[in-house]
Amino acid sequence: MNIKGYLKDRRILSLIFIVVALAALDFHYGIHFGIEFAGGTQIPVTLEHSVNASDMSTLISALQQRVSTFGLKQVTVEGIGSKEVYVTIPTVSSSEINQTINIIQSQGTFQGIVNGKEALNGSGILKGSIGQPSPTVLNNSVEWQVTFFVTQTAASTFAKAVLGQANQSLYMFLDRPTSTVVIFNGTIQVNSTSSISQAAALSALQAALKNGNETIPVMISYNTNSSIKSIEAFLQGSKQKYQNIIASSGINGTLLSYMQQNNYTVKLESKANMTPLYTTINIGQLVVESWPVVGLLSAPVLNPSITNGNVSDSYEISGVAPTTLSKSAQIAYANQQTKQIASVLSGGALPVAVFAGTPTTIPPTLGSHFLYISLIAGGIAILFVSIFIMIRYRKLFLVGPILITTAMELFIIVSIIGLIGTIDLAAVAGMIAVVGTGVDAQIIITDEVLLHKEEQGSAKILLGHAFYIVWADAILLVIAMMPLFFSTSLVTIIGFSESTIIGAILGVLITRPAYGAIISKHFA
Repeated sequence: MNIKGYLKDRRILSLIFIVVALAALDFHYGIHFGIEFAGGTQIPVTLEHSVNASDMSTLISALQQRVSTFGLKQVTVEGIGSKEVYVTIPTVSSSEINQTINIIQSQGTFQGIVNGKEALNGSGILKGSIGQPSPTVLNNSVEWQVTFFVTQTAASTFAKAVLGQANQSLYMFLDRPTSTVVIFNGTIQVNSTSSISQAAALSALQAALKNGNETIPVMISYNTNSSIKSIEAFLQGSKQKYQNIIASSGINGTLLSYMQQNNYTVKLESKANMTPLYTTINIGQLVVESWPVVGLLSAPVLNPSITNGNVSDSYEISGVAPTTLSKSAQIAYANQQTKQIASVLSGGALPVAVFAGTPTTIPPTLGSHFLYISLIAGGIAILFVSIFIMIRYRKLFLVGPILITTAMELFIIVSIIGLIGTIDLAAVAGMIAVVGTGVDAQIIITDEVLLHKEEQGSAKILLGHAFYIVWADAILLVIAMMPLFFSTSLVTIIGFSESTIIGAILGVLITRPAYGAIISKHFA
């Protein structure tokens, strides 16, 4: 049979089409290699204070889960003594490094507050339930959201806290500041489509930041002597309660000097960062919808259906990208918010505050030498497989189809892993395992078609018998890898399970049917 005869088979055409499509994607986007092959970036992290072995283990696990969830598949987190941690990630862009630092430094404390009372916190979130829906584009705005489920205990606590609070806002915070005062310079900046008075803006802020005895005071410095003295008097009288200050970057110099001389931790923010996003709900009620400078992510209105004592276990955090950005920039912003928040929530709260240092570039530990050794090993494996096939079947034709389909299967796995994640040592180990099972499956198919042809009839029936065994092997392999794939404590070897699962599924769906089609047509 000539080449045209083979190309008429849809199984063979499907394999060729997928290989060509992935080759084009590889050329356009490139394949991402892990630290061992391409080097990486090391971020030193200092802990606020020394921790014991148990807290260090919790911290390492949380940071590894956070950064891995963010999309950097290969992450190494190593504890140094009792007060330092090194986070090593694959080589990425500077913007991704900055985002990773923000994720590392986030304390990860989530709170849902309604009418000044905590109704929900991060301890009740089921970490494996965190979802990241695609941004929703509606007219000129782009909305993002992160969904999650909570434990039954947390759901019951929430139902009691929101009882009778219909149409009130649920203020959702991530890393809400503690022992903190917010000071505006001159006026409260307003981000809203409608006109808002200073009094209404201040009242809405005070309502949003109320939380029992942990309320965040909001003050305005009017650059007058009386205003400055009033703020100084408040700070002096509350020194034991408030040690941190978030202030506008243009704050009065005299007031700034007073705060610094009295050992307050002062964080100066730009006008853009100090501007809350307001919205109007119910009958003209003004609320603060979001304010990143204090960790306010969103403020959804409580539907009456969940404020009558009914227990619900599913929730979402949502927000809108700044409308001042272009549509593509809004979508990028929404995706970034979703990934960052989901990453922090998935890792949970850290047992101690951390501070990231200056990132440094590290060279690959194995790099081109390992690739060189791998290629040699691959060449030797191909040679021995070819010799075995010729000795067993005494048909030179079989060498080509087995090696070609195996190479294509390996290429597909490398492309998919390299495009959606990073190819690390664990992933390479999985690829080697899949190549072995792939050759084994091809030998099973060959045995059925060649050795039992006279006994059992047509090639179609024989292939059916062979694929019964091949499918069973693939299903068992996928089931065996599932615990590793969904593991949160074995992040470093998830790449092994990914490669194995992808290879097993694609093998029985694409490469092995194509191989079966080739030999059934040739030996029919």
